Amino acid sequence: MKTAPRRGHLRGALLLKERESKMNLGAFMNPEYPIFSTTLCYLERDDAYLMLHRVKKEDDYNHDKWVGVGGKFERFESPEDCLLREVKEETGLDVSNWGGGYQFTYHRENPGEGDNYFVDVYKFIGEFSEEDVHPQEAETDGFMLATKEEIEAFAKEGVFLHYDSIKEVF
Repeated sequence: MKTAPRRGHLRGALLLKERESKMNLGAFMNPEYPIFSTTLCYLERDDAYLMLHRVKKEDDYNHDKWVGVGGKFERFESPEDCLLREVKEETGLDVSNWGGGYQFTYHRENPGEGDNYFVDVYKFIGEFSEEDVHPQEAETDGFMLATKEEIEAFAKEGVFLHYDSIKEVF
């Protein structure tokens, strides 16, 4: 497993350089074909992963799905800052001193659906109790700790999206 580098803008600059080499910049600049960057994090405890159940946000393609923690970058935000903010907002947990870190980046490109983005995938391993988790009430109605096998089953049921793109993190 890769360990998390020190937070900062150098990591963000390196990820941006990696993205530029993979994407069609003409498409990136086209407002009819927007591409954005997000973080996605899986928090592991005892071979199980914290999953949030998304149900409350309107017009959400993750509605009624089980998801990891993450979200879109804010303006001028580094990937690490985005990740730490999203984890804190969505779970109440602070993972800044946990083991793990950045795993890989994947690119989803689907112009027909407007589903175009880069995802920086992270995995952190730490000790926490279920009482420590405070899900963001505006977006979720609960959480669970799911094993890899349960996540695979969710993917087969259609309640966990893009499993094939991120399965190596589990």
